[in-house]
Amino acid sequence: MIARKPERRADHLHKALHPNLRALRAAISEANGLNAKVAVFVTNLVGTMWCAYLFTLIALIGLPAALKPSGEGLIAWIAQTFLQLVLLSVIMVGQNVQSLMADARAENTFKDTEAILDRLDIHTEGGLKAILDKLDELVTRAN
Repeated sequence: MIARKPERRADHLHKALHPNLRALRAAISEANGLNAKVAVFVTNLVGTMWCAYLFTLIALIGLPAALKPSGEGLIAWIAQTFLQLVLLSVIMVGQNVQSLMADARAENTFKDTEAILDRLDIHTEGGLKAILDKLDELVTRAN
């Protein structure tokens, strides 16, 4: 039987956390048109934890103004500033990790299916051919 270790988030986390310039260039080159290239570029940069950290810093800079008596208040600051800025990047990172895991699972499923189909082929050595040969041998002995 085909035994593989299960896909884990930690295995794919580094791909989603750290921007890779080669992968970014490849993704941009695959996009058609200027708007698509800009969208791919922005999506790949905003979808990193480094961007989430930067957005956290920007949000924290605005916290003192929100806490002043004439400011928007803590709850409004959390809802309108912090969550919107920081969660945008964090959700995108999570989606990237899930996408990478799904791709890895799909690739493993494809490899497993190929192996099963290869073993089911009656002409492949070690698959059904071996079983059929043994059955033919038993039938010949019985006659």
